[in-house]
Amino acid sequence: MPSNLPDPVPPAARATPWAQLKYFTYHPSVYPRMLGAVSPDAKPGDLVGVYDKDNRPFGVGFYNPGARVPLRVLHHGPAAPDEALLETALDRACELRERLPELADRAATDAWRVVHSDGDALSGLVVDRYADVLCVEVHSLGAHRRLGRWLPRLHARLGTTRATVRVDPAIARMEGIVVSPDDADAPTTVKIREHGVRYEVDFAAGHKTGFFCDQRENRRRFGEWVRRLGPGTRVADLCCYTGGFALAARITGGAEDITGVDLDEAAVAQARRNANLNQARVNWVHADAFSWARQMLQNGEKWDALVLDPPKLVFTRDDVSDGRQKYQDLNGLAMQLARPGALFVTCSCSGLVSEEEFEQLVIRAAHRHGRRLQFLDRTGAGPDHPVLSNCLESRYLKVFWARVW
Repeated sequence: MPSNLPDPVPPAARATPWAQLKYFTYHPSVYPRMLGAVSPDAKPGDLVGVYDKDNRPFGVGFYNPGARVPLRVLHHGPAAPDEALLETALDRACELRERLPELADRAATDAWRVVHSDGDALSGLVVDRYADVLCVEVHSLGAHRRLGRWLPRLHARLGTTRATVRVDPAIARMEGIVVSPDDADAPTTVKIREHGVRYEVDFAAGHKTGFFCDQRENRRRFGEWVRRLGPGTRVADLCCYTGGFALAARITGGAEDITGVDLDEAAVAQARRNANLNQARVNWVHADAFSWARQMLQNGEKWDALVLDPPKLVFTRDDVSDGRQKYQDLNGLAMQLARPGALFVTCSCSGLVSEEEFEQLVIRAAHRHGRRLQFLDRTGAGPDHPVLSNCLESRYLKVFWARVW
């Protein structure tokens, strides 16, 4: 328990609305079993004062009684529930991106994460910047209700002019978010640049916010590795989505024999458009990565550099076991396609699989097939995806760099 705590405040003396915790926790997500009394005037989407179990002022958060997470604590400390706290958090998020060395060269990239939900103490809000467009992904009613004030503030700070807002239908039902009809003026696509590579982001067909900014620094690094391996390097990008790693290998790395594989037909079509945008030749394959890898094994094919970046394979604790097996099987197949000494980059974006657990899955996959891994590095999302110490689940992306022997 922290020292120098404020004095207790009885319910009758509190400014309303307020909510009280049953248990002490600094985690931003307060689930129903952890939530105690709530003032009668607290309404869904309200900003409420938060008190600990001993009646001491504890913080400020979004309240939504019908949601899976009825209380999202946005600020810790004895402060009144003031909207200015949230505006300060928005400004702080923008200021961080302005100071990041990785984003210092604005001519190199115009795409990055502006707000990373709990990592920026704005639970339920994700904002990605793509050129002059802000793509907003909302997971909480409280955040959704404030977009009318927040978006103009972000536009003024960032110099952006357009926005598109996305709310998953399942989340909208759980949070009670009423999604307005599609705005005819909302952009459907936008072109961005990233370290010498051009991409088109499709907001209608793309996953999440349309593009994966979290892999930006890893894509650049992969391209640099391929360049050092030489122009004759044979590259395979498995689960390539819209072609990020494959195009980095071609544009930055100078490789000429590149294959990108993905099961999502729309993603492969976008990858082809991205290749055309860069006048780059890549062999795009619409196929299941498991089936494709097995066929390549039968054909005796081998590669000098492989990257494996599958979609999330573990969504809930109920499917952890099945997801682990999929990670192990897919990594085992990919490693069998590697020439001795090949560069192997493998990723997991499943937050329920820890870095240590993922490493053991990859190692078991290698040893099962008589291969050994020489680990070179561990990386993750770029620093525009910050992680707060009280919510380590935000560190979801795990990327291992190795050579296969």
